[in-house]
Amino acid sequence: MSNQTNITEFLLLGFSDVRELQILHFLVFLVLYLAALEGNLLIITAITLDHHLHSPMYFFLINLSILDLGTIPVTIPKTIANSLMNTRSISYLGCVAQVFFFVFFAASDFAILTVMVYDRYVAICKPLHYEAILNRRTCVQMAASAWISVIVYSSLHTRSTFAISFCGGNEVNQFFCEIPQLLKLACSDTYLGEVKVLIFGACLALSCFIFIILSYIQIFQTVLRIPTEQGQHKALSTCLPHLIVVSLFVFTGIFAYLKPTSSSPPGLDLMVAVLYSVLPPVMNPIIYSMRNKEIKTSLRKLTDCRLFSKNKMSIFLL
Repeated sequence: MSNQTNITEFLLLGFSDVRELQILHFLVFLVLYLAALEGNLLIITAITLDHHLHSPMYFFLINLSILDLGTIPVTIPKTIANSLMNTRSISYLGCVAQVFFFVFFAASDFAILTVMVYDRYVAICKPLHYEAILNRRTCVQMAASAWISVIVYSSLHTRSTFAISFCGGNEVNQFFCEIPQLLKLACSDTYLGEVKVLIFGACLALSCFIFIILSYIQIFQTVLRIPTEQGQHKALSTCLPHLIVVSLFVFTGIFAYLKPTSSSPPGLDLMVAVLYSVLPPVMNPIIYSMRNKEIKTSLRKLTDCRLFSKNKMSIFLL
């Protein structure tokens, strides 16, 4: 395959050549897929139906759950289908779609997480001005700006990725079309444009990360000035889920993209990709539901309502 015009499909990395392990991979990823779907749908439903949760923090949490719902169908269905059918292929257009949507949802996740830390900063450091600063219109504008800017960035990223010539064959050393692995297939003199886009994206991500760090420094300084231990605990409890989610997202992503891909074994690349592409959509609903009393209360009410409805239906049928 001398260049990209001759490539009609890519071959993805399989988790194993042993049929029993392929079935195990299919089952494990199917469970993760269903868990992520149910968890994020429960978060969205609970916040939507509970008017007590109609605040900026939960508005951005709904955005995060919607993005997580979009992230999981990008990579998981194709890899579990390949394991089930004992194949490795993905079409050229399918690979383009994976790159676009993965970049879009990953970048949008980070943008929304950055906006969410600003929400926590205003709530803790400027509580008297919270409603004035983060009114409904402002929240919608911030979320819309994050989504629209990332659409532009992901389009640019995808275009520059597939504008390169692929001289290294069509075997992608990953279970989905990951950009660093695609660049391994590129001719050395044709991927410089994509490297520039990657550097630009890294600078944007670093700016967001610095903003998050500085915001949390201000938040912790303000929390330490709260006179009561109960007040400090309450303030920190609203930040802890966000801090855990950001840490999970950032550190797995950094490890995946900053490690030397040329010398790392395929097994390590595979496991790291699972950590940053599959684990966050599964873990985010668990983290927010376990560490947030309001979410837990709303989910309990929702579950009780569903059980009550089922009992009424059973009595009616009897």
